[in-house]
Formats: sequence, structure tokens, C-alpha cells
Amino acid sequence: MKKFRKVVKWIFIVLTCAFVIVQFWRPARTNPAIDPAQTMQAQLQVPPHVAGILERSCQDCHSNATRWPWYTNVTPVSWFVVDHVDHGRSHLNFSEWGSLQPHEKEKKLQEICEQVEVGAMPLNTYTPLHPGSALSPEDVKALCDWANAERARIAEQPTK
Repeated sequence: MKKFRKVVKWIFIVLTCAFVIVQFWRPARTNPAIDPAQTMQAQLQVPPHVAGILERSCQDCHSNATRWPWYTNVTPVSWFVVDHVDHGRSHLNFSEWGSLQPHEKEKKLQEICEQVEVGAMPLNTYTPLHPGSALSPEDVKALCDWANAERARIAEQPTK
């Protein structure tokens, strides 16, 4: 029993030291500069209730205005969160909406509706730590109605 306690003590010491050491290898938590004219909100007609849904449920992973909570300073949680944000921005970035071609914008709006309808967004790993971010059926309907209306508006615009 005494030997077991000694082993457990050393395992605890080694794990604690490892945890402290990995804190020096944190990924960069970035928020690149935003050109307000290039944002989704500047380029689309986003009603206030839809803007509120996008801000509370989508913006942290799909814009350059990510809020980085305290736990994103703790490795290995920081690796997980930064990876999710980088991945989310690579698929859809509200801050860089203006860089998309009209057909890409239509596709992204369609994907927004599809992702929220099937419950894939927001991620189920995001909602427990961000109260209010889960989407109600009314939120999903509002997002889809808005996205479909914006898709139709983009489709009606003459190509340049």
C-alpha cells in the first residue's frame, strides 16, 4: 500500500509538471482586422433579430470578432478552441463576406440554413459553455427565412 501511494504521488507530480510545461505552447488566439465594408452585415440586409442570433450563436467561430473566454488561456483547451475557430472561419467568415463571389454567397446562405436545420450548428461542444447560444425552432426558422430571402435577392442582382 505504501508503494502504491508513492507511485500515485509521483504520477501526480509528473502530470502536474507536464501540465505547467505545456502552458508555454499555446496557439495564437487571433482576431484579424475587420474592414466594416466587407462584413456580412454591411453587404446583406440583416434584420436586428437575425443579427442577434448570428452574434450570440455563430460569430465566435465564424468571424474575426471572436470573444476569447478565460478558459482559452489554458492548454490543452486552447488547442481545441483555436482549432474550432480556425476551422469555422475557413468555412464561413462573416467578416470577409465581401471577398466571396455572388454564387459563393448564395451557397453559403443555403449552407447556413441547412446546418441549423439539421442541428449541426452551433456545435454541441459550444452551446454548454455559451448560455443562450442554442437555437430554438423559432431561431432556425428566422435564420432560414432570412437566408432564403437573401439568396433570392442575390440571384436577382445583375452579374457584373
